[in-house]
Amino acid sequence: MNPGLGLAALVVVLAATVGVGVYGLRLSRTTSDFYVASREISPLWNASAIGGEYLSAASFLGVAGLVMAYGVDMLAYPVGYTAGYLVLLLLVAAPLRRSGAYTLPDFAEERLGSAAVRRVASVLVVVIAWLYLVPQLQGAGLTLRTVTGAPRWVGAVVVAVAVVGVSAAGGMRSVTLVQGFQFWLKLTAIAVPAVFLVLAWRSAGTPSLTGPDVPRFSHATAVPISEDVRFDVRSPVTVIVRGGLDGATFRAPGTAVRLADGEHTAAARATLTFPAGAVVPHQHGLVPASGARWASPLSGAGGRPHPLYAVYSILLATFLGTMGLPHVVVRFYTNPDGQAARRTTLLVLVLLSVFYLLPTVYGALGRIFAPQLLLTGQTDTAVLVLPQIVQAGEGGRLLGALVAAGAFAAFVSTASGLTVSVAGVVSQDLMRGSTRGFRWASLAAGVPPLVMATMTAGLPVADAIGLAFAVAASSFCPLLVLGIWWRGLTDRGALLGLVAGGGLAALAVVVTSVRGPGRGWSAALLEEPAAWTVPVAFAVMVSVSLLTRRRISPAAVDRVMLRMHLPEEVAALPDHAGPLVPK
Repeated sequence: MNPGLGLAALVVVLAATVGVGVYGLRLSRTTSDFYVASREISPLWNASAIGGEYLSAASFLGVAGLVMAYGVDMLAYPVGYTAGYLVLLLLVAAPLRRSGAYTLPDFAEERLGSAAVRRVASVLVVVIAWLYLVPQLQGAGLTLRTVTGAPRWVGAVVVAVAVVGVSAAGGMRSVTLVQGFQFWLKLTAIAVPAVFLVLAWRSAGTPSLTGPDVPRFSHATAVPISEDVRFDVRSPVTVIVRGGLDGATFRAPGTAVRLADGEHTAAARATLTFPAGAVVPHQHGLVPASGARWASPLSGAGGRPHPLYAVYSILLATFLGTMGLPHVVVRFYTNPDGQAARRTTLLVLVLLSVFYLLPTVYGALGRIFAPQLLLTGQTDTAVLVLPQIVQAGEGGRLLGALVAAGAFAAFVSTASGLTVSVAGVVSQDLMRGSTRGFRWASLAAGVPPLVMATMTAGLPVADAIGLAFAVAASSFCPLLVLGIWWRGLTDRGALLGLVAGGGLAALAVVVTSVRGPGRGWSAALLEEPAAWTVPVAFAVMVSVSLLTRRRISPAAVDRVMLRMHLPEEVAALPDHAGPLVPK
């Protein structure tokens, strides 16, 4: 990509973000504006804003990267991301809006009357948001490095500064305007190049995606190595090497080197040129798969351990974790009423269903047009590099700039929502809910994940965000479902359930992040923990609540449950209309 053109696209996105945020500042006057945009957001714009913040680095880059590397099993991510809103629609959206709370900790305290549950919920909001923020910032660094060659930390810093500035300036109203605009930018940025990709695939004779062969280079291909990489050669090949390879250094213009079967290491800034027809080596740990195996469900393509367990655990985490994401749930507090919250959710389902068709196209065609990404392990960049590979000249550069702008919009919009959700919780619990406290809390929300993003290499972005979903599914999902639909939930049950489910999932995230991908059942259980941590959380909440049922105040529970489940027009009836609480 032309670095100047790519950089110009990113500058335009950031300038538009700041401009819309400044406009939102003119509309933000009250505390309610900062926290819930005075509950005046229409369903269509709110759905666009939800799509803007929900379609994160995992959606824009990570899904395509995982599909390219591991096959159709990874479609569990977009299916779960979208279907999670169906659960949200059926079980949570309207009652949560009617509860009148500003944040998830607000809901927890109002429903259970416990400051301890509120504090634990606040900690979990921050943990989930930070887990979600880190891959956004890492994705921004990856995008800026791909576009301009800048160090990874530069992109992370740029996005963090822009996000904290917009959030602190205008709160929820500014962020809503920014995210609604960015959803449509992202959809355009990924859809337009996808049309050219499909046309290029058809003009090339529609090469098979499901054939019996493993990926091969269709023509002589120079593979630049941006950082040290270990890769496995499964079929001996002679390559032209310039730079460092297996501890030796080869000077320009390059030297022919025979690569035997086995593991090899290429140094940063090296270039390996492979002949046409050569089998593509894969990054160490990524197992080559034929097209037929790649396209076959539960085949274990790419070497992920125990694929059946992994798929079900991913589905469970994404399906149930959506309702526990603080930056998603807070959106429903901005609707005027429960009916508007339901309409918003239906619109979100439509918008996400359209969007998620597209990353799959990039992932599949990446195996044909950019198989070298399997060698470098940078499959997350497939969306960024494919437009210029299939479209030569100025048209390819413009498409590349467009998709880079969409990627940056994904990071900024999601990071904005996460920052606002954390700032809302921190300012409410520690700074008495003032506007000034919200602005200081925005800074506190953005700095720690920035430090983590610049100091760690991280997992593939979709995997990293999937772990955040697992923590959300193991903590807030049981709290919301039982708190809204079961009168028997007690403060002790909720407290211990949050600690057990959220704590175990968070521990699995830490272990996975420190040791990286592994093999066997222990790796599968830690890398995809939702299948066992969600049942643990539900079981602890229910069993402890049954043992502590005497702590329930029937009158207080009736009052909260009626507020959540009665339509607004019924709840607003005057006293002479009759008692609302059944005797």
